[in-house]
Amino acid sequence: MNLPQVVSPDEWLAARKELLRREKEFTRARDALNADRRRLPMVRIEKDYTFTGPGGEVALLDLFDGRRQLIVQHLMLESADEALCSGCTSMAESLNDGVLAHLGRLDTAFAAVSRAPYPEVRKVGEAQGWTFPWYSSSGSGFNRDFHVTLDPAVAPPYYNFRDAGELAAAGFDWMKDYVGEQPGISCFLRSGDEVFHTYSTYARGLEAMMTSLHLLDLTALGRQEDWEEPKGRTAASPQDDAGLPS
Repeated sequence: MNLPQVVSPDEWLAARKELLRREKEFTRARDALNADRRRLPMVRIEKDYTFTGPGGEVALLDLFDGRRQLIVQHLMLESADEALCSGCTSMAESLNDGVLAHLGRLDTAFAAVSRAPYPEVRKVGEAQGWTFPWYSSSGSGFNRDFHVTLDPAVAPPYYNFRDAGELAAAGFDWMKDYVGEQPGISCFLRSGDEVFHTYSTYARGLEAMMTSLHLLDLTALGRQEDWEEPKGRTAASPQDDAGLPS
């Protein structure tokens, strides 16, 4: 393991000040990017999507829970018997009651949506101890329309705003034949009873919900991403975080 160089306090302070200068540049660039994201045009949702939750069938508008904004995690799950995606799990584990309460105070709701039937969703949620709102989109075109359910027999591959040719050129040619789920985050805005799609992100953009990664980025050992793969997964599995198109 390569550890940082050992230096004197004065040398450390000089290096830290130089890094601080670069951090401030990054912060200003990030602030400008966030402002551009808020100015992104939006698209009216014309379809009547339906979901199933603990209270039965609901519409997309219901997921707002009366709030102005909605953040949806496209949580990869087709069956309660499959291994959970490590990235989706990391995001879900960041959603404690305090985070959800803070979003609510800012007029923003959160909901996870998966393609698995609701009994499967409920089973996994109870086993994991997750308490955030989690719905099934089984029988709905929601997942396909937001490009997190892929099946070349139904529609040409398209993920992270890249078609099959662009994915192959980027080194992700396995996606041309891939059938199954991929992770994502989508954001919506409500005006009265009208719903608008404002933003979606995939791949490395999902790190926005992974608080632990941002904290690890502050440490000397970093993210330590050479973890052991879960049972039933291989290092080349397309559902692993390392296999996501950047």
